[in-house]
Amino acid sequence: MKAIVYENYGGSEVLRLAEVEEPHAGPGQIRMKVVAVGVNGLDYKIRHGWLQHEFPVTFPVIPGMEAAGVVDEVGDGVTGVSVGDEVMGMTTTGCYAQYALATDVALKPAALDWESAAALPVGVQTSHGVLDVLKVTRGETLLLHGAAGVVGSAGVQLAVARGVTVIGTASEANHDYLRSLGAVPVTYGDGLVDRVRAVAPQGIDAVYDATGYDALTASVELRGGTTDRVVTIADQRAAELGVEFFMGTPGPFAAELADYAQLAADGRLSIRIDRSLPLTDAAEAEELNEAGHARGKLILRP
Repeated sequence: MKAIVYENYGGSEVLRLAEVEEPHAGPGQIRMKVVAVGVNGLDYKIRHGWLQHEFPVTFPVIPGMEAAGVVDEVGDGVTGVSVGDEVMGMTTTGCYAQYALATDVALKPAALDWESAAALPVGVQTSHGVLDVLKVTRGETLLLHGAAGVVGSAGVQLAVARGVTVIGTASEANHDYLRSLGAVPVTYGDGLVDRVRAVAPQGIDAVYDATGYDALTASVELRGGTTDRVVTIADQRAAELGVEFFMGTPGPFAAELADYAQLAADGRLSIRIDRSLPLTDAAEAEELNEAGHARGKLILRP
């Protein structure tokens, strides 16, 4: 099969299209013929070698962790999914490829387009897990850094649906977008603490950092000096500041993903799509993602 691979750590120049051996479904696995792939920040961070301890790799590497496609093989012990089903979810093999394996997938609603299906899994699974860790409940106020990004915007929508007031940091160009999602926008950078206090005089109950751009010190200050109920998914300085770094929640997520997929199909949950590119443009997609030039999710189409 055709796949994007890299054989050593480095910049986007290490990515190349190659012919590799097809994976096949083992016990508990399905194989999907990939239709759309979501490009994530972790993809380039792993490729650079910045996360070798958290995400060790064996070269050659096929990048990618979320996809939507059509089931074409079902391993022993798999129930609820059949050959020919349209599915979406996190993959257990790299999915910048024509085929990928998975163990935990949701059926794709017919009304949900392929790009949106591929864009959902990482964003909703990450934000669902962080909000559970933070234990935010109706009537509380959540400060969410990077609220206009793919994961952050999912977090805004999930928190608002729980009855939480969301203060979202983003550039001014994204403020109208955040308002459309139900968040109160504030501009990040110098003076953030004062700006947040101005719009949330009641105080901040919890902080979700989805950006990693040096927001934790201000976050702890806004929490009254405590690191309790402050979680980051992006700032590698978390440990030295005593802040929890969220690495994901183990265990199945298919049932929850199916619910979120139906919300998306019904128009009640959305992930902004920047553009869809052919698999051969994977390097360009990762460059755009790393540079922060994408306004929404980047999708690859094998």
